[in-house]
This record gives sequence, C-alpha cells and structure tokens, in this order.
Amino acid sequence: MTDRRSFLHSLAAGAAAASLPSFNAGAIRRLEDATAIAAARSAGSVAEDEAYWGTIQRAFDLDRTMINLNNGGCSPAPTHVLEQMIRDLRFSNELPVDHMWGVLEPRIESVRRELAREFGCDTEEMAITRNASEANETMILGTDLRRGDEVILTTQNYPRMKNAWIQRERRDGVAIRWVKLDTPPKSHAEYVRAIEAAITPRTKVIEVMHISFMTGYIAPVRQIVEMARPRGIKVFVDGAHAFAHFPFTRDDLGADFYGTSLHKWLMAPIGTGFLYVRRDQIKPLWPMMPGGVEQENDIRKYEEIGTHPAANHNAIAVALAFHRAIGAERKIARLRYLRNRWAERVVKESGGRARMLTPIGPNESGAIAVIAFDGLDIGQLYGWLKTKHRVITTPLVHEEFSGLRVTPSVYTTLDEVDRFAELLIQAMRKGIQA
Repeated sequence: MTDRRSFLHSLAAGAAAASLPSFNAGAIRRLEDATAIAAARSAGSVAEDEAYWGTIQRAFDLDRTMINLNNGGCSPAPTHVLEQMIRDLRFSNELPVDHMWGVLEPRIESVRRELAREFGCDTEEMAITRNASEANETMILGTDLRRGDEVILTTQNYPRMKNAWIQRERRDGVAIRWVKLDTPPKSHAEYVRAIEAAITPRTKVIEVMHISFMTGYIAPVRQIVEMARPRGIKVFVDGAHAFAHFPFTRDDLGADFYGTSLHKWLMAPIGTGFLYVRRDQIKPLWPMMPGGVEQENDIRKYEEIGTHPAANHNAIAVALAFHRAIGAERKIARLRYLRNRWAERVVKESGGRARMLTPIGPNESGAIAVIAFDGLDIGQLYGWLKTKHRVITTPLVHEEFSGLRVTPSVYTTLDEVDRFAELLIQAMRKGIQA
C-alpha cells in the first residue's frame, strides 16, 4: 500500500511537474492531520474514530442546518476541489482561446492517466465524460445492432438507460428482454441465473448496474461477464454509483465497457465522469458526436463534444488525490459503519414495521440503503423529513416496491445519522405530524 503521508507531501511538487491542478495547502494539512490520527490501524478501527472523520468533515463547506442523506444523486465536492475549478474558470475567462484551450485543456491527459491508474486500465482506454449517462449512452447508441437483435435489462435499471434502449427498440427494431429480480436478490447465484435464463441465440448485449441506484445491491459483474463472453455477448456495466464508493479495479470485474459519474462518490465537480472501453472494442464502438476518421481507434473520439470548460474535468485530479489520501478501504468501512448505525437501530426499534430492501451482508452493499415501512407513505415521509426537519433523502416509488433511499457520505456526522434514526422511529410510533 502506498504510504499516504509520503503521498501527501509529494502532491504539491508532483502537481506542478505533472501539469496537474494545484492542491490547496490547507487541504493538505487537514489530510496530514487525519493520516496521523489513523496511523497504521485497520480500516474497520478507523471507521469509528470521530477524531479522524472530524478532520475529513472540515474539508467541506456545507449547510449544517440541513442533513444531506442523498449523496448518491450528487455529492458536494470538498472545498479545495471546488476552489480549483473556480480558479481555472476565472483563468479561462481571461482569455478563453488561449488559457482554456492552450493551457488548461492539455492537462486532461494527466487526469486520464490518474483515472486509468485508479481503475486499473491502460491510459488509452479511458475517456473523460460529463457523467455516467453520457458514457452509458455512448455504449448503447454506438453499438451496431440489427433488427431483431436482443438486449437484456432488468426492470430496475436506470430510467435514462432504459429510455435509450427503448429508443433503439422504436428506431432500429432491437428487442428488449426484461428481467424482474427479487428485491433484494436472494443471492448472487440467483441473480446470475435470472440473467442467464433470459439469453437466447439473438442476445447481443446485457446491461448490468454495478451497484443498483434503487437498492444499493452490488451485482456479481464478473460472473455475468464470464457467463456472457463465451457466448459472444457484450456486457455494458453501468457503474454510476460504484467508482470511488468501494474498492475494485477493471480486472476484478473483467469488464470490456464501463461508465460512471465522478460527482457522486469521487466527489469531483458536477458534470464529470468516465467511459472505459477495452482497447480492442474502441474501433467498433461509435461515438455519439463524430470525431475524425483518423480517430476510429482513439479513445479520445468519445470526448468530441464541442466547446466545454476544462476546469471541471481538470479538478478531477484534486478529487482523486483527496480520495487516495483517505484510502478506499477506510472510505467504504466508514460508509458501511454509518449505514449500519441508523439501519440496525431503526429496524430493531420498529416492532417489525421496517425492513431493509438492501442486503446488509459483507460486500453486498455500501453506503446506499433502502428501507421500507408498513403503514407509512414514502412520499409523505420524504416531505415530512425535508420540510419539517430539514433532512434530505430520496423517495423511491417503483411498481415493484417503495422505500426511502438513504446515502450518507464521509462528511456525515454521527449526530446527523442518529437524528435521522430518531425521526424514523418517531414517525412509526407517533405518525407523521404536520
């Protein structure tokens, strides 16, 4: 494991040498303080150390009159990440054609290199996008399919991806085979069997969520890839909520295609993501916006989107440095600790009225957890929490289930999750009061 203290000391000099955005000196001091507190202890031990996480929390400027438990949709960036983006925007605005295009835009190559290193792929397989939707829709709309070819989706896949496939169904005659899964799935093996049962000789693509945006279930991606590849079936991995949420690499998944957002768990600026395409799959996958013919083997063809700010994607490098300084294992240990703290208490004190729709077993989920209630309307509960108590969650109302999605982050305090748990218990015992 890389020594985090040495890593932090090298950031300032290394950033300049590598043409990376500069790292805020105050942020380095906070991270050094946190690293000293953690020392060489295990991730599980540090997960409960409020001195460590209090230092991390001070890296964010937040409205603490609100309790934000919807970090799965879009997370606040650490203050120094936001400051880096703002500095670059101001610098760009002084002389855009030179400062933005000539000075800042070339730094995307440093961002590409560091993201590729973190994901475990070749630099020439990493495209920088604006979000997971752009990355995933490049896969969906850029794949050659014929009328009657089949794709497999679950009924709980992300709506924007479902809409993209439905457009191909309407426009190109592609057939969608929908798979309905248990909530939560009974087991990884059962999940894979349900997908495999939908395969026919005409199946060309399976789209799988790495972690479900609806339930937080972490899917057995590698097993699906290994089941599909010998049949010549492509597997598109929608990793919108996975990257920098919990530790994994490309080789852990065996994936050929992967799309994710970076403004969720990496906490990069809003409007950042990446698309991974294995090198031998780049040529046949069309970009949504055409590049030059000479780019057909170049991962950068997926970045031909016209004029856009360089500041957003360059600040990814600062967010990635922050993530590495915490450490992926420490991060997920803390997120699971916060999840278990509220979820176990609420279920225990619910008298059987509350049940988790997210599997809480080891490595089956992360920060995202969904809870359902008997006798409580989810929409009304969400509104009561927000307007009466200034707690932000995510109401999920699906034809297969309804529940409240809860996603704390590394800046969430114990007081905040405890307050949230108390409110849920109050709602079950006394009802939702205006």
